This record gives sequence, structure tokens and C-alpha cells, in this order.
Amino acid sequence: MSRAIVSLNAGSSSIKFALFTLDADGPRHAAAGKLEGIGIAPRLVARDAEGTVLVDRNWTNGAGLTHEVLLHDLFTWAGDHLPEHEIIAIGHRVVHGGMWFARPLLVDDALLAALDALCPLAPLHQPHNLAAIRAIRALAPALPQVACFDTAFHHDRADTATRFALPRALHDKGIRRYGFHGLSYEYIARTLQEIDPELAGGRVIVAHLGNGASLCAMHDGKSVDTTMGFTALDGLMMGTRCGAIDPGVVLHLQTQEGMSAVDVEALLYNRSGLLGVSGVSSDMRALHKSDDPCAAEAIDLFTWRAAREAAALVGALGGLDGLVFTAGIGENDPTVRAVICERLGWLGIAIDPSANACDAPIISTADSRITVRVIPTDEERMIAIHTIGALPTAGGGQ
Repeated sequence: MSRAIVSLNAGSSSIKFALFTLDADGPRHAAAGKLEGIGIAPRLVARDAEGTVLVDRNWTNGAGLTHEVLLHDLFTWAGDHLPEHEIIAIGHRVVHGGMWFARPLLVDDALLAALDALCPLAPLHQPHNLAAIRAIRALAPALPQVACFDTAFHHDRADTATRFALPRALHDKGIRRYGFHGLSYEYIARTLQEIDPELAGGRVIVAHLGNGASLCAMHDGKSVDTTMGFTALDGLMMGTRCGAIDPGVVLHLQTQEGMSAVDVEALLYNRSGLLGVSGVSSDMRALHKSDDPCAAEAIDLFTWRAAREAAALVGALGGLDGLVFTAGIGENDPTVRAVICERLGWLGIAIDPSANACDAPIISTADSRITVRVIPTDEERMIAIHTIGALPTAGGGQ
């Protein structure tokens, strides 16, 4: 029987998971899947490392099933169908680590209580991350669980990158720029070091473009600045999130439009972004297919904002050597990549249309002053690596 680690990424309506066996060369991907449609029509799909479907199950009349019930069913399925693997720990993506948590930690009661207090800073994600941890504690109390923080990669940035121009006492209370998508950025930094060490040591902007989107400016593989700030609402325009907005708009919505704080939160998190501008969809693929001019306007605004923020990060880095696209849109949308790079052409970026069209690893031309790469991210593998390192038997732990 092989020992294995499970990486879990629990959201409001889905739970992504991956199983990694512990090999001498590091975690080896064995299976992965997704529980989606939670609260509506739950569906579990899992595949092995070769892509063979292991399970495709729908829950009839399952709208009332909770994360806890579905995780129990997932554990039962895994025990029945993956008996050759002994799960020795579960690693979780936890979106917010606040001011204190800058490395992966074994979960205990004190840590859970501290992470609960951070839920208002990541209301779309943190409660579901913690609900999954609690559900597994109830199912397997002795199984070690490790919290891996999405903010940790950005933790050691300079004060100038973390401060708002607010009274110092508020900064000291934790009202500061944290940054997110850190597990993705950390994976890209590690991968870039392996495939292109010279570029990895230089000034690189990574564009994590998906339903959630952000940019990170790295120098020598470390975060210098990033577009997300106090919450995962800041920065780029996203699927349903507005990104950076004049705070006066929030005040106006409350004082002049009569919206409550709860109403404003729902608007900015759930009804804005690509969905709000287009009125069609939050999915970039659907917008490309639509002939509605508002869909085209939403795409144009998305690329405009991405290029604008990238240009600002060039200033933070003092120049640019490389640009990396990753995540769902970044890895799979040649049109969005091409437009963003065209808007940044003044930097000396030149794209090879043929390479870009086929999602090649390098999509810039040979004479481009900036190297442009496409690197698939793997947050689940990063979680597995951190989980192994945090276990006491690996010399980690608290």
C-alpha cells in the first residue's frame, strides 16, 4: 500500500481535490477530481493520472446536501475504490492567513479559531475552506490536516507594498495589502526556476487570469508587489468581482442609492466584473461566442485593466524581463493573451501568433525584448509539497 497526500480546495459550490503518492522524487499525481454544483445539483467526477474516469456520480434531489455530507460520501468512495493508497494527511488551501501565518501549519483548535476571525476578509472563500477542515476532523479525527495559505507568498514584501494611506493604527490592526493566489505564484516561481533559471532570477510579472484574476511582480522568484490587496476583491476585473474601484463609489451606493453593506458586498463580489459589464456571462468562453456588443466591451475592459496594472508593476520592478500567463484564461485564451501583449508592445513585447495559437510554452518571438511564457499552474501540487513538509515526520510541524 502506498502512502498518499490529498490536496483539497473547498469553495462555496465546489470542492477540488487531488491525490498524490509519496515518491522519492516528490509527490506523484495519482488522481484528481471535483465535487461541483453543491447546493444545486451535486456531481462528483474523478480521473486517474492518465485521464481515465474513475467515477461520475450525480446526486438526485441533492440540493440540500452540505459540504460535510458530500465529503463523507467522497471519503467513502475513496476507501472503496482507492484501497491501495493510505492517506496520511490532508492539505487545504486556506485563502487568508492574515498578518501572522506565513508558512503551512498543522491544524489545531487554536489555529482554527484564529482563521475563523479572518473570515470577514475573505467571505467568499475562507468559511468554506474551514468548513472542509472541520468536516474532515469529524470524519477522521486522527488524520493530520495542514493549512496552506494563499497570502503567505506575499507576506515578506516591503512596507511600501503593503500599506494603505490610512492612519498607522489601522495598519497595525491588520488593514493592509495582503495579496492572494500565492500558492499559484509560488508554483510558477518554482517551475520557472527549473525550466528557465536565468529568467527566474530576473524581473517577471505573472498573470494569474481566471474567474479570479491577479498579477504578481516577482524579482528573483519573490513577490515584490501584487494587484490584490486587503481582500480578493481588489485589483483586476474578474468573473463576477469588480476589481479596484474608487472607494467613493461604495460610499455613494450606501448614502445615495440606499444600499446596505450586505447589498454592496453582494454587488461587488457576485454581480460585477465580466458578468456585470456584459450582462451575458462571467465565463470568458461564453463572451467570445456571444455577438452581444456588451460582451465584446467586457473583454476589452478586462484586457485593458490587465495591461494597465501590468504596466504599473513594471514600475514597481524597475523594468521587465519576462511575462508569464497562467490559470484558466491565461493558459487557454490566445486572444486575451495577444491583446494584453499588444497593449504592452511599448515594452518590446512581440508575440509569435502561431505559438500563441497553440498555447506553446514560449509565445514570444526570438527578437522580443521580453520573454513571454505560458505555464500551467498546479496549486494542488504546491499544497501537497507544503503538506509533506509540515508533517512532523518530515522535520516540519509547528
